[in-house]
Amino acid sequence: MTDTIRGLWVALATPLDAEGSVDQRTLTRHAHWVLDQGCDGIVLFGTTGEGTSFTAAERLQAAEALLGAGIDAARIGLGTGYPAAGDTVALTGVALGLGLRHALLLPPYFYRDVSAQGIEDAFAAVLDGVADSRLRATLYHIPQVSGVAVPPEVVARLRARYGKVLAGVKDSSGDFAHFRAFRAAAPDVAVAIGNEADIGRALTQGGVGTICGLGNLVPGMVGAMFTDPDAAGPMHAACAAMVDPFVPGLKAAMAVLTGEPGWARVRPPLRPADAATGHQIAATLRGLMVPAAA
Repeated sequence: MTDTIRGLWVALATPLDAEGSVDQRTLTRHAHWVLDQGCDGIVLFGTTGEGTSFTAAERLQAAEALLGAGIDAARIGLGTGYPAAGDTVALTGVALGLGLRHALLLPPYFYRDVSAQGIEDAFAAVLDGVADSRLRATLYHIPQVSGVAVPPEVVARLRARYGKVLAGVKDSSGDFAHFRAFRAAAPDVAVAIGNEADIGRALTQGGVGTICGLGNLVPGMVGAMFTDPDAAGPMHAACAAMVDPFVPGLKAAMAVLTGEPGWARVRPPLRPADAATGHQIAATLRGLMVPAAA
């Protein structure tokens, strides 16, 4: 199994049935599709997967469904972060027992005025609580959503304390200066980019790849960013086509491109995007000659 998330990993969207539960059949079909398109792995229950809106039991059941459908545990990452370290420890420990190694850890995200030392203490409480050398933790930096940043110096100190257990950082800030700061502070830590349009330049500056949401829709276009400098233009256009909030728009477009209206469902506090938004995004992507999702 790989020690770090590297290459093209898709932040998988979570399909819901009419009762609002995870549609495991659609989830497994979609996971197989993105992997068949050449993606290296998938991460469940990050931001695109609405992770904070799902219980530990729901997250584990989804992971078990993918494992039961023949997806290699080495290609699955799981968002296990909660504000309470004990909840994160418990979920991460069970995930390790299933054979998963890659856990995406949010910083504690309720108190917004905490110090860098406090954030380090919170992550350390998780890593000490799990106390398992199999774990490969990726810290999740998305301050515009979580409200709490992951300081680069914290990453460096945690790497010095825990070695390979602190495997990576996902930088979804959208500010490339943060990517550079992580690389400078902790050069041994794998830094994956969240903003698809930055994949190319991140790779030239030591990045390991991406964990991104647009891989749900256009994995071929995202994959082209790894080898083709000319792919930057279409990717910028694809990113510009998305609306805010990102997740309802992405799922509305998936509903149009797949012909499965259920993809448009989201969990509260999110609200579904209107059908016109989904059609607008889908039309733009079709104009860029990208393949439809499964």
